[in-house]
Amino acid sequence: MGLILTVEAQSCKPSGKLKGKTPPKDKCNRNNDSECCEAGKFYNVYKCSPKVTSHTKAVLTLNSFEKGKDGGGPSECDGNYHSDDTPIVALSTGWYNNNKRCFHKIKIHGNGKSVTATVVDECDSTQGCDQDHDYQPPCNNNIVDGSSAVWKALGVPHSDWGEMDIYWTDA
Repeated sequence: MGLILTVEAQSCKPSGKLKGKTPPKDKCNRNNDSECCEAGKFYNVYKCSPKVTSHTKAVLTLNSFEKGKDGGGPSECDGNYHSDDTPIVALSTGWYNNNKRCFHKIKIHGNGKSVTATVVDECDSTQGCDQDHDYQPPCNNNIVDGSSAVWKALGVPHSDWGEMDIYWTDA
């Protein structure tokens, strides 16, 4: 399986770089250990994500979909904010596929458990470091950005929330 995942990852290379800039004072929301852009640092941007299979390797990250939290603006799928008590996710740009996965269900496997979540947003792999993206860098191309409900359903201790290797598939 390792060889297949390596080949898939190599088929999706960065499509460019984005130069970070310093966020305005107190404008980068660091909730959920979010990273803020750094002036002069270059961040990879991607228009693609690894191929979706029945066992797609990804990194689960923690995101809030509520207004005023670290998720930035409202969800791309419907222009609304959503409760973090609902199992919902944002997918990297390539997997999000120009809104084609909006409101589709995905099954996430991690920590010996699984959860079904609804796609409501894009974790933008092509842009970042601006107000629309809460002054955070672009997402990597292999991100499933989950609400706290996803982390709870997977039984991950709160102290371990942040990033975790997972597998997912369309449900």
